[in-house]
Parts: sequence; C-alpha cells; structure tokens
Amino acid sequence: MRLYLFEHCSLCFRVRMAAALKRLHLQETVVLEDESETMIGLVGKRVVPILVKDDGQAMLESMDIVDYIDGLGDRVLAGPQHGEIAALADKVMARTVPLTWPRYPLLGLPEFATIAAHDHYVVRKRKQVGDLVELRAKTREHIDALMPELQELDRAIESPLAINGRLSLDDIRILQLLRSAAVVKGLRFPPRVRDYFEAMMGRIGYQPLPAV
Repeated sequence: MRLYLFEHCSLCFRVRMAAALKRLHLQETVVLEDESETMIGLVGKRVVPILVKDDGQAMLESMDIVDYIDGLGDRVLAGPQHGEIAALADKVMARTVPLTWPRYPLLGLPEFATIAAHDHYVVRKRKQVGDLVELRAKTREHIDALMPELQELDRAIESPLAINGRLSLDDIRILQLLRSAAVVKGLRFPPRVRDYFEAMMGRIGYQPLPAV
C-alpha cells in the first residue's frame, strides 16, 4: 500500500501512526505542495492523505484510513473513547493553527523542496490566516492562548502510553496535534503532556519535527 502525504500534515500523521502501531509498512510518497495534479489524478481533488490499497483503490479521509488499517488483523485501537477528548482535540487544533502553519515552510520539509512549492503554500495560507511573518511575531500571544487547553489535556491523560489507559482513536486524535505543536520553539508542554508525547513518539518510532 502507498500513502501520499505532506510531511507536515497532521492528518497524514494519523495514518502513519496507525500503521506504526500495527507494525505495517506503508510505502510513502511525499507530494510537493503545488503538485495538485498528482492528487487530482488519484482522487479527483486536491487532498491528502491518500491511501492507495494493494488492489489499486484509493481511500480518503484520515480516520477512515486509520479504521481500515486497524482492521487488518487484530485491532490495536480498541480502547475507550471519550467525547471530551475529541472536543479538546478540536480546541487544541484551533489554537495551534496560528503557531504551526507559519512555521512549516521554515522546516526544510520535502513538500517545500522547490521555490514554487514554498510560495504556493505561503500564498494559500495567507488567504486563510493572514500574513505568516506577522503571526510568527505574535508567538508568545498564541502560546498563552494555547496553554489552558494543554493544561486541560494534562489533567485528562491517564497513561504515557495511552491517553485513556488503553490505545484508542483518542490517541490518534491527540498525538498528531502534539507533533504539530512541538515545532514551536519556546512552547513547553505540561509534564504529563510531555511524558505522553515522548513515550508515544518513541513507541511508534518517529522523531519530532524540527522546532523553530
């Protein structure tokens, strides 16, 4: 199976995480940010992640792909899910966008390997969230806005190896957000969040992205 992705993409990381937990090897293709024709050719629109299964069929929607991968053999994401964790994930995502989106093009990632790809991202995101340089200048303000959600998450974590005590889809929802947030230099996770992030990243064998 082949996964088409952006390295910085948190939804793509959901799929990579699920595959790692299942000890399933996926062939990976990092698509250039401006390489829309590849995505459109596969699924008719510009979107990642895309999983092309062994039978040639393409799948969309990260959580659908996660469910498909987890269903290959015995499920590992069988633990309880809590509605408050899903709601908290939505809040954390909203707070991290002004911190993470302006930093991704600074990380030297393969989807930004050409000037055209880099500029395509900057123009596209500027239309959505405003000037990326100005957002980076307000880093401390955005970190302060994020911290209450991270403190709430800190109180909710039951184990460093599973947010609810047993691996579940809530781990898929949360770890991808922490991987994204960790690109923000100067952001310090609360103790239980830090321990969870480090333990889970070690468990799946991934290094954090660079922090800037």
